[in-house]
Amino acid sequence: MNDSAPDSLIPYDEIVQEALRAVVGRVLGEVEANGLPGEHHFYITFKTRAPGVDIPDHLIAKFPDEMTIVLQNRYWDLSVSEDRFQVGLSFNQISSMLHIPFAAITSFVDPAVDFALQFQVDEVEGDLDAHEPAHNDGDQEPVEVVDDGSNVVTVDFGKKK
Repeated sequence: MNDSAPDSLIPYDEIVQEALRAVVGRVLGEVEANGLPGEHHFYITFKTRAPGVDIPDHLIAKFPDEMTIVLQNRYWDLSVSEDRFQVGLSFNQISSMLHIPFAAITSFVDPAVDFALQFQVDEVEGDLDAHEPAHNDGDQEPVEVVDDGSNVVTVDFGKKK
């Protein structure tokens, strides 16, 4: 008997990732309409060079691969569409508008309720350096997310070769 699973002709991994990214869109849409409720706040990590990402050059220079932003106290003009969101944030007293497709997000965390989603994003080619997490002006320091299994959904189906 063969222990390996047959290759699926249905792209389950893509379907699940798309559905979970819709969760991020729905949550951000609720925040756009009603503001952040209670102690909720979000850490959103995304690939800075993914297709459709539009952020200032000084942020790409500082975060050439991946960047984590915080939506908590000081953000403005949050706008959510079907496949992306945009938000204004301040970094070292410099106001910036960020346009981020949901497909570029690698992690969405709400530490107030210990909820996290992690995603696979196709790697961007090129020699990229590691980075420190970004720190928005006026927000808490980014926290390290510990995957202890509580309210954490990890989607990592890997790439087929």
